[in-house]
Amino acid sequence: MQSKKFHLGLDVGGTNLVAGVIDEQYQIVAKCSCPAGAGRSIEEITDDMAAVSSEAVRKAGLTMNDISGWGIGMPSCVNKKTNLLVHANCFGWKNVPIYDYLEPLLPLPIKIDNDANCATYGEALAGAAKDYDNVLMLTLGTGVGGGIIIDKKIYKGADGMGAELGHTKLVFNGELCTCGQRGCLEAYCSATALIRHAQEATGKDMDAKMVFDGAKAGDAQCKVLVDDYIAHLAAGISSFITIFRPEVIILGGGVANAGDALFRPLNEQLKDYTFGAAEIGVPPVIPATLGNDAGLIGAAFLI
Repeated sequence: MQSKKFHLGLDVGGTNLVAGVIDEQYQIVAKCSCPAGAGRSIEEITDDMAAVSSEAVRKAGLTMNDISGWGIGMPSCVNKKTNLLVHANCFGWKNVPIYDYLEPLLPLPIKIDNDANCATYGEALAGAAKDYDNVLMLTLGTGVGGGIIIDKKIYKGADGMGAELGHTKLVFNGELCTCGQRGCLEAYCSATALIRHAQEATGKDMDAKMVFDGAKAGDAQCKVLVDDYIAHLAAGISSFITIFRPEVIILGGGVANAGDALFRPLNEQLKDYTFGAAEIGVPPVIPATLGNDAGLIGAAFLI
């Protein structure tokens, strides 16, 4: 009889549901996806979560008897005191008893965590941070996700809903954030924020890559935008370093694709912004390496 050396992960996004079977060496054996279909009923979406996951197992040539558990990364948190999925913005779900919907669908133990936590965990297991025990990660995309690994374990706080790093306050009474608060890191350091600031400054439709490319080519407006973006990001990261003192900080998401144009000045500025930098040093900020697979791998190994 084959031992259960395979793990099933599901990465839930507002656009797609992506399931994968992962082996003990963190290699993806098979992967399947389907549209998320946001706006449908909870029953319809959770049925598809189970269906795409089952298809990944079938595609891997396995059965559920070969799988150790079903780990799911979602753009929300599960309150471990109430067991409710608190707020999945992409589906409009609030305080949903998500386990009640999922447990009848597959004969596997289930664990759900925030998608950014899963991505951080994936990078810590098999990606850019695999040689470190204490890691902090930010994903710079539509929003700013965050995750913290302490002694190789995901840190989530007393109620399981901590590490929302994108919604720490950067500017008192600052720009409006998608969460409804003002001055959050996300309001200044997401790709969405950079694009918004670029359009306000130039009157042109631009994406984050165009802004960085423009700065590299010598465009004065783009250079100001990039410098301002990196300064805000450095300010936020310096606070996280002071609190957590991780061994390494990882950046993922679309903005991280800017490469040296982002990482070189960011690492330099952190030497000036961070408490005790001259005496105790500053951990390096490095790019994530697993891309979209990070969340899938991290979710699969939640159990």
